[in-house]
Amino acid sequence: MSAADSPLLPYQSRVIEEILAHNITVIEKSRRIGISWVLSWLAVTVASASASARGMDVFYMGYEKDMTRQFIDDCADHAKILLGLAPDVQEEIFVDDDKPDKSIKVFRIDFASGNHILALPSVARAFRSKQGLVILDEAAFVDDLAAVIKAALALRIWGAKIVILSTHKGDTNPFNTLVEEVRSGRRKYHLMRLTFEDAIADGLYHKVAAKQGLPYSPEDEAAWKQEILDDFGDVADEELHVIPSPSTGAYIPLALIEARTVAGTPVVRWACDGAFALLPEAVRHGEALRFCETELAPLLDALDPKTPHCLGEDFGRSGDLTVLWPLALERSLVRRTPFVLELRNVPFEQQRQILFYVIDRLPRFRAGKMDARGNGQYLAEVAVQRYGARIEAVMLSEPWYRENMPPLKAGFEDGLVTVPRDREIHDDIRSLALVRGVARVPDKRAGDKASKRHGDAAVAIAMAYAASRADPEVYGYRAAPSPLAMGREGRSGRSGIEREIAEDRAARTPGIYGGMRGGLA
Repeated sequence: MSAADSPLLPYQSRVIEEILAHNITVIEKSRRIGISWVLSWLAVTVASASASARGMDVFYMGYEKDMTRQFIDDCADHAKILLGLAPDVQEEIFVDDDKPDKSIKVFRIDFASGNHILALPSVARAFRSKQGLVILDEAAFVDDLAAVIKAALALRIWGAKIVILSTHKGDTNPFNTLVEEVRSGRRKYHLMRLTFEDAIADGLYHKVAAKQGLPYSPEDEAAWKQEILDDFGDVADEELHVIPSPSTGAYIPLALIEARTVAGTPVVRWACDGAFALLPEAVRHGEALRFCETELAPLLDALDPKTPHCLGEDFGRSGDLTVLWPLALERSLVRRTPFVLELRNVPFEQQRQILFYVIDRLPRFRAGKMDARGNGQYLAEVAVQRYGARIEAVMLSEPWYRENMPPLKAGFEDGLVTVPRDREIHDDIRSLALVRGVARVPDKRAGDKASKRHGDAAVAIAMAYAASRADPEVYGYRAAPSPLAMGREGRSGRSGIEREIAEDRAARTPGIYGGMRGGLA
């Protein structure tokens, strides 16, 4: 069956499937791609089903009367298609106890199952004594979204399902705040994102052409798409591409960065001049080793051998910095920064040498994420070769930032991460801004003056925080000790903690039978 003949487009079918599979679903969507329409299809399916088939009442809430009327009319149309019925749409009066002088119409359809579809006004009190599937449409435009969601959540006690959907209305709007909280993991809801491009890829224009009685052609589709984009103009990003319009200000404010600052956290920096890369290999290796043993060894030796650690890295060679950002995963779930390492103009081989020196000495090394763009791909690749799946080579992209920046911001807000007291690192983190609705370090523009930094530490801490949320699965082996070796060890007088440290170091030594598998939590 072609897209034009199918009653639902693939993305519309996915909406129904995912709502039924989750208790609370949040949908950020493009305008005019038929999501509210398909929810009226779902409403009829749910309300017409018996209790044994998990049928229930459906409560729809829009922010204006015309929306509620359109939804209930769509439900009536779908009842004819799905059930062969022509239901009556009844009108009732909702009396708001807080505003008795302002009565509001409620639209209703009754089914033989005993269930109902009700289109309600957008006030929290309308949910009192209700139970069923709740649909909050265009939530970004509801006057008091927090109160409405709070009232809807009360219905969850007896098994209600809740759907909250909207186009965006700015990045500071409560709906976008809700979306960010879901992305950050603070709210354990299911999130869907449906753009105009997604709908077109799934056959939206086929439906448009069929409804207008026009034949389909790729050329007509391209012209129609461009016409829609031109019509929306400057607001196309928000209305069609699901990118909330940006407000001013840093993504992570300075006050929040300062609140997570710990004085005395070292920031170690090593810079090389251009001539250093031309020195003999033995000289470069020796200088890098001297730097490691002088500057890094004391910091690494001071780490708690019983605390898991992870690492984030942003790569730079002759322009930007390479930043290595370890995090200690404390029992309290705080990601404590023990130190930060910055390398400027350091040759590739010495970066590899220093990276291996650090990771080999991070106690209970759990996971690392490394910048694999451009020349950074070499360093990430050799790290993966040495440490296996504990290291992820990350090709930074808009989707990666979209998924990983909200948890980082939540970590700052919830006090789950610490940073050094260092002006340049603070400036890097403050450089994070919303670009097309996604937090990231803005790209350098042509004509910008050369800068010694380009948000390098911000990317490194984002990588480290993402690594701290990984869920690695350790696999490996430990050889059974020889009785003779045990005897010798017993005579050596080695203490229990010394043996544990030695075993931990042995476990961190990469080998053909060791490794780790994991992904983002």
